[in-house]
Amino acid sequence: MLGLPDQITACLFDLDGVLTTTAELHMAAWKKAFDEFLRARDGEGFAPFTEHDYAEYVDGLPRADGVREFLRSRDITLPEGTPDDAPTEATVNGVGNRKNELLAQVIAERGVQPFPGSLRYLRAVRDAGLAVGVVTSSRNGATVLAAAGLTDYYRTLVDGNVIADRGLNGKPAPDSFLAGAQALGVAPDQAAVFEDALAGVQAGRAGSFGHVVGVDRADQADELRAHGADVVVKDLADLLEEDA
Repeated sequence: MLGLPDQITACLFDLDGVLTTTAELHMAAWKKAFDEFLRARDGEGFAPFTEHDYAEYVDGLPRADGVREFLRSRDITLPEGTPDDAPTEATVNGVGNRKNELLAQVIAERGVQPFPGSLRYLRAVRDAGLAVGVVTSSRNGATVLAAAGLTDYYRTLVDGNVIADRGLNGKPAPDSFLAGAQALGVAPDQAAVFEDALAGVQAGRAGSFGHVVGVDRADQADELRAHGADVVVKDLADLLEEDA
């Protein structure tokens, strides 16, 4: 009754944009961080960071990778710096740290909510006895899950901290999802991946997972399918309705 193939025994969920509404908070923080940087570099005539830029270059990627990919699209190269760079430093890590500083402010101001349909689906998955993992490039995964009241729904969390500590390649490489499946004790073909980012569905396909669900939060259903989604839904609860 979950809209999944019969062999699936585990579900690996991306966080922002799949389980929680925080994708829009990330977008807001990235926009402010990049626009500050571009304004300081190019003056008031700078070309602002857009929703297209977020979807194309940043969404789903580890923080430093997102900085590099977006700036590369603008033919800008910055020194890497170090992870403890100040948020004011004109380095890859500095811009990333500024984004994280802004994200913390936005979360404090707006709070974190799970999508109602995602919460309904999580409950159905739990009731069906499937193992659940959360796989996110964000280093704020545990904080966001706790703020959204979702701590009791998952058995393992692979977040940006785990990715960095273990030297895993970020999405679109499958490493983080493979680590999630391993932690749950299942083979990739027994696990379903749930993603709203193009890089995320690409990672699910690259890892030969049993089912890849694209969650279309940004009117990019065709792109999600092209990058590897087996099925695309507007909301996770749609999978339950398909079985009704």
